[in-house]
Amino acid sequence: MSLTWPVYHLGVIDSTNSEARRRAKAGDFDDCWLIAEAQTAGRGRLQRPWISPSGNLFSTALFHEPGGIPVASRIPFAGALAVSDVAAQLAPDAPVRLKWPNDARVNGAKISGILIETGGQGAEFWVAAGIGINVTSAPEGAGQMATSLHSLRGDAVLTPEDVLTALRDAFGRRLEQARQGFETLRLDWLKVAEGLGQTISVSRNGDPLIGVLEDMAEDGSLVLRLPDGRQEIVRAGDVSLIGSG
Repeated sequence: MSLTWPVYHLGVIDSTNSEARRRAKAGDFDDCWLIAEAQTAGRGRLQRPWISPSGNLFSTALFHEPGGIPVASRIPFAGALAVSDVAAQLAPDAPVRLKWPNDARVNGAKISGILIETGGQGAEFWVAAGIGINVTSAPEGAGQMATSLHSLRGDAVLTPEDVLTALRDAFGRRLEQARQGFETLRLDWLKVAEGLGQTISVSRNGDPLIGVLEDMAEDGSLVLRLPDGRQEIVRAGDVSLIGSG
């Protein structure tokens, strides 16, 4: 499913997700893409800042979601898979892996930021799927190493418009997949999961939980095997590969 929603170019704004929330709360919007040239207050998960220099892609897909919360809960995984699809298309030699829940990384360096926000209810339930992709530069200050599509390709510079074209198609396919259920998304995510079968650390309220990443559960939680053999289900936390960061 290719998304033919209109694209609105917003110039320099605080963030595309903030603009999406304003439009959604006003209650009068069509399904659309919001694109910024640069952001002055970009943000990611847990309100972490997302550095937003001109030349990278800053986008939010704002849309009504008839499937409500059950579908919306799958969209972080759909968005991450869409970014991995884009990277596979535009930088085919790059080994993109997904770090739970939705960090797309290449050799431990982050290439995108994803923030999913929702609101409303019933027929007015909306989703703002913010997706930023490092196109020409890899800004510092994201809390981990970063890379860009230009660095991974090593040739002519891509434009944000080039990447948006690929993202609209990829996100459309993954959104349709999410609307049909979670199982195929889960299996596709596991194919490119970073750390599967390896020892990882999950920080929950500052306390690390260490175990082997065995699986992702049907609700998107991580399944860890602890050193004492017990199985632990993790529904929230920051993941680090042991010795990777």
